[in-house]
Amino acid sequence: MSDRRSEQSSGDEPSSSSISDEVWQQFLSDSERDIRKSAPKEPSARAREVTQRLKKQKGEPEGWRTGPAWQEMNGRAARRRKAWAVIGVPLAIAVAVVAMRPSLIPGDPFGSSAGSSSGASSGTDSATSPLPDETAAPTAPPSAVAADTPTLAHPFAGSPALRWADGAAGIVLPKATALGAIPKDRVELALQQTKKLLVDANLNPDVVAGARPEAALSVLDPKQPHVLDDLDSSLRSPSKTRDPLFLFSRFDPKDVKLAGKVIKTRGRITFAKGKFEGVAVHADYTFVYPVVRADGSTEVTRTIVRRVIDVELPDATRYQVTPGRLTLLRYDEDAGNSACDIDDGYLHPQFPSQAPTGSAAPTGPSIDPYDRSHQLGKGPQGCGTVSRT
Repeated sequence: MSDRRSEQSSGDEPSSSSISDEVWQQFLSDSERDIRKSAPKEPSARAREVTQRLKKQKGEPEGWRTGPAWQEMNGRAARRRKAWAVIGVPLAIAVAVVAMRPSLIPGDPFGSSAGSSSGASSGTDSATSPLPDETAAPTAPPSAVAADTPTLAHPFAGSPALRWADGAAGIVLPKATALGAIPKDRVELALQQTKKLLVDANLNPDVVAGARPEAALSVLDPKQPHVLDDLDSSLRSPSKTRDPLFLFSRFDPKDVKLAGKVIKTRGRITFAKGKFEGVAVHADYTFVYPVVRADGSTEVTRTIVRRVIDVELPDATRYQVTPGRLTLLRYDEDAGNSACDIDDGYLHPQFPSQAPTGSAAPTGPSIDPYDRSHQLGKGPQGCGTVSRT
């Protein structure tokens, strides 16, 4: 499993209104954490004075600068990777199937499932009935499911995702409401633009097969320095530091293809008033991709990708931004069952019949890629194993 994190940032020249010392101090403390954010600011002569004074007090790097629309917090995004690659011993083999009643737990935070090779749903069988929408952060990983081998006919057999929603149906937007002076329609626009980003980046079959994510890129603000340029560069020439997998799910069509048309989805979206007078949207979703090799083999495996993104739709009357476009503040990613240390811009799932052994086998710890209860970036580092796919 690989964990990729990126926070974007920028810089220009001041416009009109003043900004308090408290806000600037918050900017500084934010930059000292490993989640470094980029966002518009309201600069002024006083803002520049405060910046210089804080630079002298705190010894900030030369990259700090003011501008009319953006504050660059600490240069370009620093990205770090954590790899979780090959299939570990399935927990389901060692753990008895637990039949749970999701109705007793609000939102069914455990994502419980008993598994089924048929993949059929039954209104009276909690083992195969669809889960309720996720409305709160889970407090534990999904319970163990019956061990079963995925097939072309039933690609989610033996997976907790069997009961998850199919594709975009799993991205359920909360009801838009006004946020103080921010009208309801602007909140709705921010939510719809975020969903468009998520769907194209993770569920569009052409993008998953390696095509350019045009719709996802179209919702991002071209005035946010570096962001679109860096994403374009990552798509043209992937590298360890500029990897399209930071934001987009992609497989090399010469190697693998989707097993069927369904990608399973589970997660949630929330919104609030942003620090910068806009609509801030937080999204946390896991996508499960069943795949087969492109050589005609019928062996099915699954890659599990979890993404957390933070975006904001700023007030275009106060900031130099493109109306209706999203400011990308943060994006984290974990990929379960994708080979370690390959930086070609594609996910590389490993199949049970091809799992490396001996010196080629990963030696890191095991992790459950279906576990949505932990924060990304908080787990162990290194190339390890996934406990189940």
